[in-house]
Amino acid sequence: MSADPGTPPSAQERAIVSAQLGRVPRDPWRVAALCRHGFPAAIVSPSVLGDGTRFPAYAWLTCPHLTETLFAEESAGAAARWAERAAADRALASALQAADAALRVARARESGGEDACGDVGLAGQRDPLGVKCLHAHVALALVGIDDPIGAEELARTGQTCSDARCATLVA
Repeated sequence: MSADPGTPPSAQERAIVSAQLGRVPRDPWRVAALCRHGFPAAIVSPSVLGDGTRFPAYAWLTCPHLTETLFAEESAGAAARWAERAAADRALASALQAADAALRVARARESGGEDACGDVGLAGQRDPLGVKCLHAHVALALVGIDDPIGAEELARTGQTCSDARCATLVA
C-alpha cells in the first residue's frame, strides 16, 4: 500500500477503503495515511470532486477502529467538551487556528493550487474553534497536519487496532 502524494489508489486500496467505509468514496481521492498494519487509515481529496461538486472535507478517516471509537466519544458529548475547552483555552484556540490555516494550504495544494472551498475550514465549518467531528480532527492529524484535538484523541484512543481487522475486509 502506498501513501505517496499524487499516487492514485490501486485496485486493492479502492476495495479496502470501500469496505472500510461501507461505500465507494467519491473520486478523486488518494490514500494519505496508513495504519501500522499497512492498511489505509485516512484518505484525502481535492476541493472539487470529479463531478464538479465542491468538497471541503479534505481528509477523511477510513480506519474502522478509529471511526467506531470516535463515534462513541462523539455520542457521549466529546465534541461539545472540546468546543468548550477551545473557547476557554487560548493556547488550544491558537493551535486550532493554526491547524485550520494548515488545512487550507494542504487542501489548495491537493487541488492543484486553488482551494474552491477556501471560505470554510475543517468539516465545512467557518469557525476554526467550532468542533463537530472528532473523526475529521483525527484524520487531519493522521495526514500530517498538527491538529491538537486529533493528536490528543490519537494519543488517548490509540492509533490503530490490535487485530489487523482490515485484512478480513477483502480477499
